[in-house]
Amino acid sequence: MRERGGPAAPGGGTGAPPPGEPIATATDELPSAEPVSEEPAAGQEALLRDQLLRLRADFENQRRRELRERTEARSRAKAELIERLLGALDDLSRVAHPAVTAEASDPRVASILEGVQLVERKLLQELEREGLERLASEGEAFDPALHEAILTQPAPEVALEGRVAQVVQPGYRLGERLLRPARVVVWAAAP
Repeated sequence: MRERGGPAAPGGGTGAPPPGEPIATATDELPSAEPVSEEPAAGQEALLRDQLLRLRADFENQRRRELRERTEARSRAKAELIERLLGALDDLSRVAHPAVTAEASDPRVASILEGVQLVERKLLQELEREGLERLASEGEAFDPALHEAILTQPAPEVALEGRVAQVVQPGYRLGERLLRPARVVVWAAAP
């Protein structure tokens, strides 16, 4: 009897046994089957489970990273927009609170001034709702991280030394980010 995979039949035939020779059956001379061990399957399952857990962790990490990056990008964009609006807010403030008061007796001037003050208040309220905080007020301690001293003046009393005498241009902070330091005049020790 010829085994599978053996030499080809003589004469280039199909490999079928010659007539009269019995055909091998499934039970004839089969190699003994070795029992399949459960250990390789359990090891494979553990490996696949480990890979699945790692993929889940990678996916969660990626999702958190993208969420954090999107949040940071939104915060940066908001801060940049508000920073660009600060110049317009300063201009509105200069018009709404002029150093020299105009003829208040003229109703047209008073009406325009009142309208500008209203626009300034509304804009500032909306920016504060977004987290904008105005820095520096007269009398508070000078902080070089928040204030930019442009002038010093002799303090009329010792208790005022190192304090803000006048706010020339207010500073602003959005959350923890300083958008612009306040430009201030500081009381200094008398010479």
